[in-house]
Amino acid sequence: MRVRDWDDLVADVVESDVDPEGWRAVSGDRSSGVGEDMYLGHRNAGVYQLKTFAKNPFEVRGVGAHVARRVDEDLDPLFPGEAGLEGSGHFAVNDGPADEDEAETMASRVEEVVRTHADAPTTPDALFEDVMDAMDAPAYGPIEHDQYGRPDALDDLSSEFEEAEEVLEAEFEDVVDTSAVGRGFE
Repeated sequence: MRVRDWDDLVADVVESDVDPEGWRAVSGDRSSGVGEDMYLGHRNAGVYQLKTFAKNPFEVRGVGAHVARRVDEDLDPLFPGEAGLEGSGHFAVNDGPADEDEAETMASRVEEVVRTHADAPTTPDALFEDVMDAMDAPAYGPIEHDQYGRPDALDDLSSEFEEAEEVLEAEFEDVVDTSAVGRGFE
């Protein structure tokens, strides 16, 4: 297992050559200290574990690792969707448009999707998937997230990847200067 900057792992997810809507996630508060834990999983891309901390609204610090090569039958129930948890919402990872022309094209496609869904019976899930397709999102799916706590599935995944959890916790503590917490911008 190689510990890397969290941003590099998200770039790996964006650049992965797997089905975009096959991603699933679990996230919430770290079990101790400041920051958040997140697991991103895809049946064919594996599991990524991230530990992040928003130093301020413009700067996120963190570490992570690719902790499994596949989501197998043991890991599947720990993620929302398919045979797993129900999930509390949706998430998406996107690298954004490359230039103004691409942004305008993407905005037109999203506008058309919204217009189409406004004129026809639809579901929130169908709208979400169509918007993600219109934006060419490279990774999206259901998420089990608790913004004020820690979902049980997060503890289950941490137990499943106990060795990675210990290594990432040590690396994360080195990255995050907890003495700066609560002081605002630097």
